[in-house]
Amino acid sequence: MRASVTAPSRLLQALEAVRDPELDEPITSLGFVASCTVSDDGDAHVKLRLPTYFCAPNFAYLMVADAYDAVIAVPGVRSAEIVLEDHFASDAINGGVAAQAGFVASFTGEAVSELDGLRADFLRKAVMAGTDQVCRPLTAAGTEPAALAAMTLGDLPPSRAADRLRQRRADLGLPAGDDAPLLIDPATGAPIGVDGLPLHLRKAKLTRTSIEANGSICRGMLAHRYDNTRGQGQLTPAQRDEEERQ
Repeated sequence: MRASVTAPSRLLQALEAVRDPELDEPITSLGFVASCTVSDDGDAHVKLRLPTYFCAPNFAYLMVADAYDAVIAVPGVRSAEIVLEDHFASDAINGGVAAQAGFVASFTGEAVSELDGLRADFLRKAVMAGTDQVCRPLTAAGTEPAALAAMTLGDLPPSRAADRLRQRRADLGLPAGDDAPLLIDPATGAPIGVDGLPLHLRKAKLTRTSIEANGSICRGMLAHRYDNTRGQGQLTPAQRDEEERQ
């Protein structure tokens, strides 16, 4: 039997780019990837599961569709099957994604629009949460409001939070270069002045706190639902041995 040209670890790496739209976290770190395999011929099979049976179908559809796009783009993958398990709308979501039908056609008579607007709404929240993540250390270090309002993205110290903020802004089509203002309205891209700074920072903190709290709740519910989520999305010992042989 010839060795597969694609290893499961490459699929998992690709799936790291797929995020829960509400939590802005990778489905891999959240434990939503139940299994991930690929045949010698490059046929990939991924199973996903969520914290509850009634997780919002639009959120679930986005994750399954994004997972498909991520996996099918991996070099060596010939076909991809993404299966959402234990969800009330699994059949509609799995079938719709497999057929590349879109959300409306997958939920005929129920959905009235595609999910681009929803995705943008959550990206704007991610921008606000990211703003709090990068601004809190600055304010804690004594940065004055006028100086903070005048900062650009290039003024930020290098960090994962700063990189993440840039990426979310770029995903929305907002200014993300070094010369772009640090503080902007994520809906319009307009800079936030000194007068609007206190309210903007309070909203950013509230958004971050809400997202983190929801993430903690989802992790707890997933662990309770499946008793033990440790090892989800990880390679089995047999898979690791096989990769080492290739």
